[in-house]
Amino acid sequence: MSTHVPGTVTATHYPPVTSVHHELVPARRLTLETVADRTGLHPDLIRRFVALGLIDAERDAAGRLVFAPDAPAALGRVERLRTGLCLNYASIGLVLDLLDRIDLLEAALRRSGVRSEEPPWT
Repeated sequence: MSTHVPGTVTATHYPPVTSVHHELVPARRLTLETVADRTGLHPDLIRRFVALGLIDAERDAAGRLVFAPDAPAALGRVERLRTGLCLNYASIGLVLDLLDRIDLLEAALRRSGVRSEEPPWT
Protein backbone atom coordinates (compact mmCIF):
# COMPACT_ATOMS: atom_id res chain seq x y z
CA MET A 1 0.00 0.00 0.00
CA SER A 2 1.39 3.37 -0.92
CA THR A 3 1.11 6.49 1.12
CA HIS A 4 0.97 9.97 -0.27
CA VAL A 5 3.03 12.61 1.41
CA PRO A 6 1.69 16.15 0.86
CA GLY A 7 3.96 18.26 -1.32
CA THR A 8 5.46 15.32 -3.22
CA VAL A 9 4.68 14.28 -6.74
CA THR A 10 4.14 10.64 -7.43
CA ALA A 11 4.19 9.12 -10.86
CA THR A 12 1.09 7.22 -11.79
CA HIS A 13 1.51 4.34 -14.19
CA TYR A 14 -1.44 3.47 -16.35
CA PRO A 15 -1.71 0.42 -18.57
CA PRO A 16 -1.05 1.11 -22.26
CA VAL A 17 -4.06 2.23 -24.24
CA THR A 18 -4.84 0.13 -27.26
CA SER A 19 -6.42 1.69 -30.30
CA VAL A 20 -9.71 0.21 -31.40
CA HIS A 21 -11.14 0.99 -34.82
CA HIS A 22 -14.83 0.51 -35.47
CA GLU A 23 -16.39 0.93 -38.87
CA LEU A 24 -19.26 3.37 -38.62
CA VAL A 25 -20.53 2.35 -42.02
CA PRO A 26 -19.71 -1.14 -43.27
CA ALA A 27 -17.82 -1.28 -46.52
CA ARG A 28 -20.23 -1.53 -49.42
CA ARG A 29 -20.19 -4.86 -51.23
CA LEU A 30 -21.36 -5.65 -54.74
CA THR A 31 -23.43 -8.69 -55.59
CA LEU A 32 -22.45 -11.10 -58.33
CA GLU A 33 -25.31 -9.81 -60.47
CA THR A 34 -24.21 -6.20 -60.06
CA VAL A 35 -20.63 -7.04 -60.99
CA ALA A 36 -21.81 -9.04 -64.00
CA ASP A 37 -24.00 -6.12 -65.16
CA ARG A 38 -21.19 -3.59 -64.74
CA THR A 39 -18.58 -5.70 -66.53
CA GLY A 40 -20.70 -7.39 -69.16
CA LEU A 41 -19.26 -10.76 -68.11
CA HIS A 42 -21.36 -13.85 -67.52
CA PRO A 43 -21.76 -14.70 -63.82
CA ASP A 44 -20.35 -18.20 -64.44
CA LEU A 45 -17.15 -16.69 -65.87
CA ILE A 46 -16.85 -14.44 -62.81
CA ARG A 47 -17.32 -17.48 -60.56
CA ARG A 48 -14.53 -19.23 -62.50
CA PHE A 49 -12.22 -16.24 -61.99
CA VAL A 50 -12.97 -16.37 -58.25
CA ALA A 51 -12.28 -20.12 -58.14
CA LEU A 52 -8.97 -19.58 -59.95
CA GLY A 53 -7.98 -16.82 -57.52
CA LEU A 54 -7.86 -14.12 -60.20
CA ILE A 55 -10.41 -11.97 -58.37
CA ASP A 56 -11.18 -11.72 -54.66
CA ALA A 57 -14.66 -12.32 -53.30
CA GLU A 58 -16.28 -13.14 -49.99
CA ARG A 59 -19.49 -14.89 -49.07
CA ASP A 60 -22.35 -13.14 -47.33
CA ALA A 61 -24.46 -14.70 -44.57
CA ALA A 62 -26.57 -16.50 -47.19
CA GLY A 63 -23.48 -17.93 -48.92
CA ARG A 64 -23.70 -15.69 -52.01
CA LEU A 65 -20.58 -14.15 -53.53
CA VAL A 66 -20.03 -10.48 -52.71
CA PHE A 67 -17.29 -8.28 -54.10
CA ALA A 68 -15.38 -5.15 -53.16
CA PRO A 69 -16.34 -1.95 -55.00
CA ASP A 70 -13.18 -2.18 -57.13
CA ALA A 71 -14.04 -5.67 -58.44
CA PRO A 72 -15.32 -4.46 -61.85
CA ALA A 73 -12.00 -2.70 -62.48
CA ALA A 74 -10.05 -5.79 -61.42
CA LEU A 75 -12.18 -7.95 -63.72
CA GLY A 76 -11.56 -5.51 -66.55
CA ARG A 77 -7.83 -5.94 -65.98
CA VAL A 78 -8.18 -9.73 -66.13
CA GLU A 79 -10.22 -9.52 -69.33
CA ARG A 80 -7.71 -7.16 -70.98
CA LEU A 81 -4.91 -9.60 -70.22
CA ARG A 82 -6.95 -12.56 -71.47
CA THR A 83 -8.20 -11.03 -74.71
CA GLY A 84 -5.51 -8.46 -75.47
CA LEU A 85 -2.48 -10.61 -74.80
CA CYS A 86 -4.11 -14.03 -75.30
CA LEU A 87 -2.84 -15.20 -71.92
CA ASN A 88 -4.15 -18.36 -70.26
CA TYR A 89 -5.51 -18.19 -66.71
CA ALA A 90 -2.28 -19.37 -65.05
CA SER A 91 -0.32 -16.68 -66.91
CA ILE A 92 -2.86 -14.04 -65.95
CA GLY A 93 -2.39 -14.91 -62.27
CA LEU A 94 1.37 -14.57 -62.61
CA VAL A 95 1.13 -11.25 -64.46
CA LEU A 96 -1.31 -9.87 -61.88
CA ASP A 97 1.05 -10.87 -59.06
CA LEU A 98 3.97 -9.19 -60.82
CA LEU A 99 1.99 -6.01 -61.51
CA ASP A 100 0.91 -5.84 -57.85
CA ARG A 101 4.53 -6.29 -56.77
CA ILE A 102 5.66 -3.52 -59.12
CA ASP A 103 2.99 -1.21 -57.68
CA LEU A 104 4.23 -1.92 -54.14
CA LEU A 105 7.86 -1.28 -55.09
CA GLU A 106 7.03 1.96 -56.90
CA ALA A 107 4.98 3.16 -53.92
CA ALA A 108 7.89 2.37 -51.59
CA LEU A 109 10.24 4.34 -53.83
CA ARG A 110 7.89 7.33 -53.83
CA ARG A 111 7.63 7.22 -50.02
CA SER A 112 11.41 7.01 -49.64
CA GLY A 113 11.91 10.08 -51.80
CA VAL A 114 14.41 8.32 -54.04
CA ARG A 115 14.27 9.73 -57.55
CA SER A 116 15.48 8.06 -60.68
CA GLU A 117 16.67 9.80 -63.80
CA GLU A 118 14.59 7.33 -65.77
CA PRO A 119 10.90 8.11 -66.28
CA PRO A 120 8.55 5.51 -64.80
CA TRP A 121 7.72 2.80 -67.30
CA THR A 122 4.10 2.53 -66.21
